[in-house]
Amino acid sequence: MRTPPRLPFEVAVPTTLLQSDLPGLDLIHRGKVRDVYALSPRELLIVASDRLSAFDVILPDPIPGKGEMLCQISNFWFAKTAHLVPNHLTGKDVASVLPAGVDARLYAKRSVVTKRLKPVPVEAIARGYLIGSGWKDYQATGSLCGIKLPSGLRQAEKLPTPIFTPSTKAAIGDHDENIGFDQVVASIGGDLAEQVRDATLKIYTFAAEFAATRGILIADTKFEFGTDEDGKLYVMDEMLTPDSSRFWPADEYRVGISPPSYDKQFVRDYLETLDWNKTAPGPKLPREVIDGTAAKYAEALKRLAGIELD
Repeated sequence: MRTPPRLPFEVAVPTTLLQSDLPGLDLIHRGKVRDVYALSPRELLIVASDRLSAFDVILPDPIPGKGEMLCQISNFWFAKTAHLVPNHLTGKDVASVLPAGVDARLYAKRSVVTKRLKPVPVEAIARGYLIGSGWKDYQATGSLCGIKLPSGLRQAEKLPTPIFTPSTKAAIGDHDENIGFDQVVASIGGDLAEQVRDATLKIYTFAAEFAATRGILIADTKFEFGTDEDGKLYVMDEMLTPDSSRFWPADEYRVGISPPSYDKQFVRDYLETLDWNKTAPGPKLPREVIDGTAAKYAEALKRLAGIELD
């Protein structure tokens, strides 16, 4: 039997990582998706796994390559918006901080070396369209998270102007709760609260305008922020990913319906058909839902950032 010719380049192999394992590094947090390691008093290594959460519950099945896609699209947006708000990236090569013996290929596309910041204990959410929990809130109260809106708006309708609707940062297994801006002020102080609100809306407005040129509407998105020892604000964690945002194909958008999306709404829609009370443990996903979710994330990465992962 003839031996296949040796290729003059290394073939990229998609990786699947449910949970990172980096002996010798100090694991300080394992979140719904990301594992965070301390490198020094000033730096962290953040690894995006292929875990998937829905309704604040981690599901048992990974989405192959998801962590790589989340990391790459976040890095794209961090670079794209650095002139608006500074971010947590240091630019250091991931391979240079991995323990000896660890296969760098498993972590290269799904990890970043970041500044070690003090997290702001608020989920910073920007909404540009009336959908999801915001639509339910509006139907019941005529308001969205306490913000009065014009009457007669329909599902998925574009809001007159993007709005800031913060929520609590719940522990794993608990649910985030919408809070008013006055509660944010009480929690973190007026000056920082205004900085977070302004940064959230500034980034969202810029990103929504850019995404529209790529045929995608960003209905809403969630940001995380942190401060350094001098109190300077940075955007961190992830940014404008299918996990933290609703991405709608512009050519399929219609007012009055919940549009198709390039995000985990695909999984949520499936879970809503089950007899599940939205508490742990989460149900297993069928293969077609796993593959369909991976395909939607990949399409978002390709359309927005022009990046294709094998």
